[in-house]
Amino acid sequence: MKSTLERSQIPLCEKCKNLNNSSFCILNRTEQERLSQYKTYNVYKKGQVVFYEGNQPQGLYCIYSGKVKIHKLGDDGKDQIVRLAKTGNVIGYRALLSADNYYATATTLENTVICFFPKAVYLNLLMSNSEFSMKTIKMLSGNLRIAEQMITNMAQKQVKERMAGALIYLIDFFGLEEDHATINTVLTRQDIGNIAGTTTETSIRVLSDLNKNRIIKLSGKKIRIQNYNELLRVANISA
Repeated sequence: MKSTLERSQIPLCEKCKNLNNSSFCILNRTEQERLSQYKTYNVYKKGQVVFYEGNQPQGLYCIYSGKVKIHKLGDDGKDQIVRLAKTGNVIGYRALLSADNYYATATTLENTVICFFPKAVYLNLLMSNSEFSMKTIKMLSGNLRIAEQMITNMAQKQVKERMAGALIYLIDFFGLEEDHATINTVLTRQDIGNIAGTTTETSIRVLSDLNKNRIIKLSGKKIRIQNYNELLRVANISA
């Protein structure tokens, strides 16, 4: 969906409110201005696809506001969330760096504004700025560590442990709302089940059990944490 916002409503990269929380903070003023010169942006509605698995990347996406899930269709036909992204995060960079097609699909979890930088501009910055390259390597390593942990959890933990672990992951990644208890994102039961590597039906059942035991409180699609320490215990995670 093409943006209906005026260009002036999206700030220059060097004045972006998310700059200090993004990988672009390491760039100097001239490099940030170069990004601004070539930057475009789009507004996506909730549930809209940013890029599709199998397509060829043409540039880098940076989330100005909103949330995105990166998900892949397995051989069994089931969808699996492999990564989440939020304001200030970049997406689509792995395929860009490896000169490969996208290995997964990116879909918005809420109304989202995303900036786009052409491939050549991004790659030139990587080649000319060693600090930026190192920060990108660290970002790749961090995401690989999270992916490895998710794989380990699915192989070694029971479904209730994985579901509780998925909730803790959402707390750590998205944070809590102003009440300091409600997870600051809204996901479907299917999405939460995908993160935990289980079915929608099992996701609904386990969340209902956690609600019944007063570990969480379900309010529509919102999830409020009532007993964080008990949630950690169920997830088999040390405090």
